[in-house]
Amino acid sequence: MKYDKNEIIKSIEDNKLIAILRGVPQEKLLPLVEALYKGGIRLLELTYSADGKTSDEVTAQNIKMLSEHFEGKMFIGSGTVLTTKQVKLTYENGGCFIISPDTNENVIKETVNLGMVSIPGALTPTEITQAHSFGADFVKLFPITNLGSGYVKAVKAPLSHIKLLAVGGITTDNMHEYSSCGACGFGIGANLYKKELLENNDFDAIAEIAEKFATVAKNA
Repeated sequence: MKYDKNEIIKSIEDNKLIAILRGVPQEKLLPLVEALYKGGIRLLELTYSADGKTSDEVTAQNIKMLSEHFEGKMFIGSGTVLTTKQVKLTYENGGCFIISPDTNENVIKETVNLGMVSIPGALTPTEITQAHSFGADFVKLFPITNLGSGYVKAVKAPLSHIKLLAVGGITTDNMHEYSSCGACGFGIGANLYKKELLENNDFDAIAEIAEKFATVAKNA
């Protein structure tokens, strides 16, 4: 599966929201993502396991499963990407964007070379500008709520040419605040699918939460 990179960038800019799935049991992936899609989520990040509890190959298989199942409906990418191997695995299994917690030149350049959307993580102005110079399409400010929306406004002033996503502690209550300070989108993890709801297979409730997040994000 090959995607138009510009189409993915536009989807991020329009929807302003990427769902982050971490540590979800494989048997719950499809019903969970179906619920998120029902709620309006159109971009989803499946994270690699930095601690090795889940192999890169298994994560890549899950990316493939979701990419094929939601082809034409949702864009699937990978997160916690720390190596070029993980970039290649994502590409080979239908993923179309790469998200990292850090600014790694090799990871960014490999992503760009393979025609995928690059979203590395950064926090300081130096890291943000480095990520942009390496070819990043967006830069993920993470963990942003530790510093607050004022920090986004402060770094956005001299770096207005760089698209910034706010990730880490984002809720429906603070989305507008971060958007007004310069964030063009958000990454949302556990707040989208409460652990107890997932354990109880309450996918209708998860869909309702997703719908609220998706609606607030679009209007932020």
